[in-house]
Amino acid sequence: MSEIIAWGLLGIAIIVIIGLAGYALTLWREVKRRRTFREEEVRRANDNCLESLDVIARAMLAEQVDLIEGSLRCKVLLEIIDPALLERPTFKPFDDVHQRTAHLHTHSARRELTPRERFKEDRERIGVEEALHDDIQAAAAAVIDFKQQWPASMR
Repeated sequence: MSEIIAWGLLGIAIIVIIGLAGYALTLWREVKRRRTFREEEVRRANDNCLESLDVIARAMLAEQVDLIEGSLRCKVLLEIIDPALLERPTFKPFDDVHQRTAHLHTHSARRELTPRERFKEDRERIGVEEALHDDIQAAAAAVIDFKQQWPASMR
């Protein structure tokens, strides 16, 4: 192989390597941009969930909202932030309410029930609320404390 061909191939190889390195740098920047965007989205979602939790918990403590409905909403919002939060003893009543009322009809399925069936389910909901009232109120207060202690770096 002549020296000119070798230098030519070396030049082409260097150009290809520089091109690939440039492409790799572009991909790396895109990954970094997407990661930052995803982290910002998670932060915003958590902030929205925390604000909703705060409003719902305060309404529950003031008994302006049905405690069963508030508990179910709090459970969903806590799961969005971190499913492990429901394992905390302070938030366990929300999961207890869900487990005890999961079989009850909601929305359009509830509308299709006969008045007698609806009354029966309402009594069951009221029974769960009465049985867990103090625990639900304590969990609502714990939600407010949790929001206040949520790290500022996570907001």
